[in-house]
Amino acid sequence: MLAVIGLIVGIVLGVVLNPSIPVWLQPYLPIMIVAALDALFGACRSYLSHTFSDRVFVVSFLSNVAIAALIVWMGDQIGVGSQLSTAVVVVLGIRIFTNAAAIRRAVLHA
Repeated sequence: MLAVIGLIVGIVLGVVLNPSIPVWLQPYLPIMIVAALDALFGACRSYLSHTFSDRVFVVSFLSNVAIAALIVWMGDQIGVGSQLSTAVVVVLGIRIFTNAAAIRRAVLHA
């Protein structure tokens, strides 16, 4: 429940304060958001299966975001940033939809 409250507070603060994103961070932000969503869906899935650990969630959240940004940054350095961005989005998208299906089965018992 605390994570949901934190998420809501973060969204409200983002909308109210309207922070500016540094130009150097803008190419990485969409990938970092998708990585964060993957961690959130994984946390929801583990909560519903009664295996949630806040420590695992925090580590997963931070490492997913950092690794995704690092992969895209490395791709930019070698000139294939857009291809690696696409690869990261595809892999994380598959994980998000897998977790969403498990959440749906847990909630709807179907």
